[in-house]
Amino acid sequence: MKPNKQPVSVLVVIHTDDLQVLLIERADKPGYWQSVTGSREGNEAIAQTARREVAEETGFAATAGQWYDWQQQNVYEIYPHWRHRYAPGVTHNTEHVFSLQLADALQPTLAPGEHLAWQWLPWQQAAERVFSPSNAAAIRALAQRFLP
Repeated sequence: MKPNKQPVSVLVVIHTDDLQVLLIERADKPGYWQSVTGSREGNEAIAQTARREVAEETGFAATAGQWYDWQQQNVYEIYPHWRHRYAPGVTHNTEHVFSLQLADALQPTLAPGEHLAWQWLPWQQAAERVFSPSNAAAIRALAQRFLP
């Protein structure tokens, strides 16, 4: 039996210098597109969670580009269809936001069984495509953070 997921996670928006954003489609919910996400394991530092999740979900190494810890946390209600992964009574998650800036759009190696497809989209289209409101907000914030 798998241990309960921790209600502490990361959101990593992977983008190019010109704000093309990598989206990946969830295998457990086809049609749900997102940036890299994942829960902390054990006592790992949250920055380590971000790097591990990027490696697991895309195959990109931590040195692939420029990392940014946004020092931002979002607290949101866990979707009911995913609550069984957490301890009984856990209904909210704290998400830590990061981004990884790449010089060019790279081809990811998706985690088997976790994601079905990937695509690079301009940031405006990516923000419209993702299912998570906090993911959409982070993608929209790219323009303020990274465009001159």
